[in-house]
Amino acid sequence: MESVEMTTISLKRHLPSEDLSIEDAKKQKLSENDFTDASAKKLQETVIQSEKAIVTESVAEAALAKAEEDDGTEDELLEGEPDDPESFADMMKHGLTELDVGITKFVSSHEGFSGILKERYSDFVVHEIGKDGKIIYLNDLSVPADDEDPPEGIYSVLSEEEKKSLEDLQLLKNKESNVAIEVVDDSKEKRTIIHQAVKGLFPGLETKTEDRDGKKYIIAYHAAGKKALSNPRKHSWPKSRGSFCHFVMYKENKDTMDAINVLSKFLRVKPNIFSYMGTKDKRAITVQAIAVLKNITGTDEQVEQAMTSLRDIGFINYYGMQRFGTTAVPTYQVGRAILQSDWNEMIDLILKPRPGAEKGYLVECREEWAKTKNPDAALQKLSVKRCVEGQLLRGLVKYGLKNIVTAFGIIPRNNRLMYIHSYQSYVWNNMVSKRIEEYGLKVVPGDLVLKGASAIEIDESNIHDYTIHDVVMPLPGFDVIYPKHKIAKAYEEMLAADKLDIKNMRHRVKDYSLAGAYRKILIRPQDVSWEVVAYDDPKIPLVRSDVEKLDGKPLPVFNTEGKYRALKMEFSLPSSTYATMAIREVLKMDTSIKNQTQLNTVWLR
Repeated sequence: MESVEMTTISLKRHLPSEDLSIEDAKKQKLSENDFTDASAKKLQETVIQSEKAIVTESVAEAALAKAEEDDGTEDELLEGEPDDPESFADMMKHGLTELDVGITKFVSSHEGFSGILKERYSDFVVHEIGKDGKIIYLNDLSVPADDEDPPEGIYSVLSEEEKKSLEDLQLLKNKESNVAIEVVDDSKEKRTIIHQAVKGLFPGLETKTEDRDGKKYIIAYHAAGKKALSNPRKHSWPKSRGSFCHFVMYKENKDTMDAINVLSKFLRVKPNIFSYMGTKDKRAITVQAIAVLKNITGTDEQVEQAMTSLRDIGFINYYGMQRFGTTAVPTYQVGRAILQSDWNEMIDLILKPRPGAEKGYLVECREEWAKTKNPDAALQKLSVKRCVEGQLLRGLVKYGLKNIVTAFGIIPRNNRLMYIHSYQSYVWNNMVSKRIEEYGLKVVPGDLVLKGASAIEIDESNIHDYTIHDVVMPLPGFDVIYPKHKIAKAYEEMLAADKLDIKNMRHRVKDYSLAGAYRKILIRPQDVSWEVVAYDDPKIPLVRSDVEKLDGKPLPVFNTEGKYRALKMEFSLPSSTYATMAIREVLKMDTSIKNQTQLNTVWLR
């Protein structure tokens, strides 16, 4: 399995005290895998890596996320995927289908046809749109010049001994509060050069000239003073460079957070120092995808009807399959147990053995847990402990089986919230299917639309002011209202069946209290275009990536005739929207990995 991703990241300069903010109007192009929120990405590497997407994310500007303080760790967690494609295919035999997560309806009337999603990693290319409306490409690999840096030659004014003392001071490895460099015989010009050399070579240090016992010294000291003691690396970023270092990251066969973990390891910083654009609605992200569906069976007329419908009507804004995990234990089931405060069930769902292939160490860990319910023994079976299972077991070892809530809290907050957000998404998918089944695509009294950030009810007086593309439905929570028709009862009944009270979505653990949100039930893509191309060799990419452009590789040449036909489509989508759901509407087929592994024969070889 292979995938290529290119991401623009912001590396935050640590400041002693700073109000953090995120601009609301940023646009970006993401792959379908990145249409999930940041928390979903963290635990869904299997989906992202197996789906072979080229992903281009770009961050115009983002803020540093505050670290959790539990044991000083906020590392992103990895989820164990099988070692080879055949094992992955075996695991997917027990995976989810769209029906399992409430994805059941279509809005178009055209006849569907078959096609293979992401037969090759290059079959899915996305680019981010900057807030200036321009498409962001990886088109330059050069290191930007820093006009603030002094010439390299000036560093020769410092002796090796002085450099070592200054480095120890910078990293607070010595007990001295400053380093004094004698300059009694040096001219003013040379003293200026020494000042520049110290500040240029050791960011975070300041200098001043002092007279001591009739001699002149340049005194180097920490600009942050005692605050630097808590974490010396926080105060080693040159002030002249601003608060962020923006860079473009190109990655192959790695999820964004996996790649960031690699960077953090080599830079010796925590992963949460990096920030990148997520997919929250409030951030107003726009994305554009170029997707190829290989080996299609539809006629030209069927393709025309399907794509015209996608352009003019759109698709149901379902949460895609990657929102719910890839194993036989869906993430929404864990979320439901959390909301029920059924902590033993939650632990068992995460740790119990499950059908399908997984990495050997996870299998052994699960078997040990099922046999002994001993967290320490199960933890010893894990050779890789930076996974959800490892973190949970570490918490259970530390706090005991009678303090499950505290033990579970060791897992980074975003990862924990992913489970309950998955449950919200599961409810929303099922409810929107019922809404479409009951009322179709017409606006009816009792539907909800957004007015600003609030939802209002449609009635007979304003029903003609809105279309189906304005209608929203709530994700369950304590701060939302529900439709004023039959679907409200359906919400209540679904949650009641799960032993949850829709009128009381606050949880005794504050983190797990659900405020809720609103989501449009239909999305109409923008900038829709398409073409059907012919090809003979399934191994030849039909889309050129940014890296291939940098390497000077020629554009793909399409044949007028060939063994196979592919549908090449391009469209733009708003935030928190799944491109797979748009493609599903075109094909009218199950987009789950379980189904695609049966169709896709190339990537399982």
